[in-house]
Amino acid sequence: MTRQVRWVVFWLGAAGFGVLAVLAMIRMPGFGSLVHPYRDLAVPLANARSTPNVVSALNFDQRALDTLIEETILLGSVVGAAALLRPSDHEREHLATEEGRTLEATRLLGYLLLPMTLMVGIDVVVHGHLTPGGGFQGGVVLATGVHLLYVAGSYRTLQKLRPLAWYRLAEALGAGAFVVLGLLGLLVAGGFLVNFLPYGTSGDLFSSGTVVLLNIAVGIEVASGVIVLLAQFLAQALTVQEIR
Repeated sequence: MTRQVRWVVFWLGAAGFGVLAVLAMIRMPGFGSLVHPYRDLAVPLANARSTPNVVSALNFDQRALDTLIEETILLGSVVGAAALLRPSDHEREHLATEEGRTLEATRLLGYLLLPMTLMVGIDVVVHGHLTPGGGFQGGVVLATGVHLLYVAGSYRTLQKLRPLAWYRLAEALGAGAFVVLGLLGLLVAGGFLVNFLPYGTSGDLFSSGTVVLLNIAVGIEVASGVIVLLAQFLAQALTVQEIR
């Protein structure tokens, strides 16, 4: 494709986007008005499907396909970063024998916060359909909690207690579980990612149909993906050296 053709394709796309953006802004209700069609449709549907957290109802029920795309973008980003950060032919991995000294107060605080952070992360993921939070937020909290091992202890300790092969597998399983639940909805209810399970009672842990399961799947995928991603950056900063 020549440079001129690329410019033509770009300006056609930009012009189309500009027209749609202008039309959307013209038809928007006035600021501060009482017209909220999105709210009027989304909130009752979330309540009808026993999902008090309306944000989770939107992410994992009403627009679950968008969430699948977002999850796939994260998966692709992690794979791309891992491929780019792996040692080249002119580099090798070597970890220095001695590591920097960690303050005792930092070590103590890190070890105390580690189990607390993991518990909070699990709670945010599992209760994402009931209270503010969800798989994306809880997954980041879980990944942060695991890396408190590096802050409180050492990089060697983190390497021993963070087997990357497990997290790569968990990331793939989390992403795959989302797709499998979508296909089950297609088979059972005739629509991809349709909420086909019983909704249960609002406020119960096992309620909201497939929302809770999709939430957990995303939590597993996000936590594992962020752990793998941070592992690549830490390895690049601490162990990868240029061969001279």
